[in-house]
Amino acid sequence: MIMKTDKSRQSARKYIADLAASGRYHFASAEARSALGVSPDAAKLALNRLAKQALIATPARGFYVIIPPEYRSLGCLPADQFVPALMKYLDQPYYAGLLSAAQYHGSAHHRPQEFQVVVTTPHRPIQCGVVRMVFITRKRLAEVLTQSFNTPRGTIRVSTPEATAVDIVGYPHHVGGLDQVATILAELVEKIDADKLAEAAQTAPLPWAQRLGYLLEQVEAGDKAAALKAYVDENVRQSAALLSAMPWEGAPRNGDWKLYINAQVEVEL
Repeated sequence: MIMKTDKSRQSARKYIADLAASGRYHFASAEARSALGVSPDAAKLALNRLAKQALIATPARGFYVIIPPEYRSLGCLPADQFVPALMKYLDQPYYAGLLSAAQYHGSAHHRPQEFQVVVTTPHRPIQCGVVRMVFITRKRLAEVLTQSFNTPRGTIRVSTPEATAVDIVGYPHHVGGLDQVATILAELVEKIDADKLAEAAQTAPLPWAQRLGYLLEQVEAGDKAAALKAYVDENVRQSAALLSAMPWEGAPRNGDWKLYINAQVEVEL
């Protein structure tokens, strides 16, 4: 039995080495069992031994990543290098969004401590070594504009600058508050197309467009909000609050964006 276990472990080492040599750094437990030709228990034992040696990690049940030497200190692959494969394994549509997307688009002011993935159904956060992933649920995800970025392990789907601007306004609590939202917007404006911004806003609730237009004016990028303003004028029938989680009674009203300004905004540059 011991000899068989040792053989399984050696075969498992060769299996992950061959995968890595082919440029693939992920696999499912069922794939490993089939390749090793052993029982589920024997495969699990062999893979657990490799995990204890920090050669592989398990971000999700039944899904493994191979950890090359340069990432051993993380105890996992960087999130962007396995998110596409993981989401395919989970059969979940996704895109990298919010702070993670902003970083792809050149916003370096607020380096995210966790990788933010937008999905259609709730999912618990994932901790893989020191790598943390959180999931934000979004309606109409299939309509959100995305683009592909290269990673060392392939490509990843990321929200466009315009869609990222819409999302950070819609989820300020995931970004660090309105001040951070405004700061990131100021860093994104050079890459934002006004017409594409209005198009991106149509995938979200109307108050998001109202808040986005107001905040763009606060960061002196009102020219990027022209098409958005036309969209708001045509579709908005009632006022919203700048910060939905705060009371707005008695707050001054911005007539252009039909918005109660119930919070102060400071841009951190």
